[in-house]
Amino acid sequence: MPACHRLSALLAAALLLPALAAAQANVYRWVDKSGKVHYSDTPPAEPAKSLTQKRVGGGYAESTQLPYATQMAMQKSPVTLFTGADCGDPCKQGRDLLAKRGIPFNERDAQGSPEAAEELKKLVGAMEVPVLTVGESKVKGFEEGAWHSALDGAGYPRTALPGQVPPRPPAPPKKAETPPEPNAAAAPK
Repeated sequence: MPACHRLSALLAAALLLPALAAAQANVYRWVDKSGKVHYSDTPPAEPAKSLTQKRVGGGYAESTQLPYATQMAMQKSPVTLFTGADCGDPCKQGRDLLAKRGIPFNERDAQGSPEAAEELKKLVGAMEVPVLTVGESKVKGFEEGAWHSALDGAGYPRTALPGQVPPRPPAPPKKAETPPEPNAAAAPK
């Protein structure tokens, strides 16, 4: 291949990579007060029921920054963490363990999403959180040794590589807030 063709190919690749990275987006799904389902690339301005967030498109650039062992384990045994607003420390400890190991995971709010609640009931027969699934294995509750065992068995690395930016776990689900009642004394005269 002539040098000018190689240079053209390299230039085209250099221009294409930023476009691929920009193709990544977050998609939010939520239900408003009247029960209407919305999809958007921005989170809702007001508190909403059943808020979920997914990253779509352009996954190639993001996943190739992960260690090869993590990429292979993700393909064979994806990790899902079922949580809820009332979970507290066990869910926080679970998120921290996954982040420390550099493991990407999908978090499902079983208390805020009817779909996730139904999936959890089918999976473990109850509404107990946290529940960790690693491929076909499942671990009820947070017990560090059991979580490490499930992740080790799937081939996930024990620690994130030096310099590896650990995946940012999603923010814990928030409890639904009830709007304050209007104060009769503060009414305009």
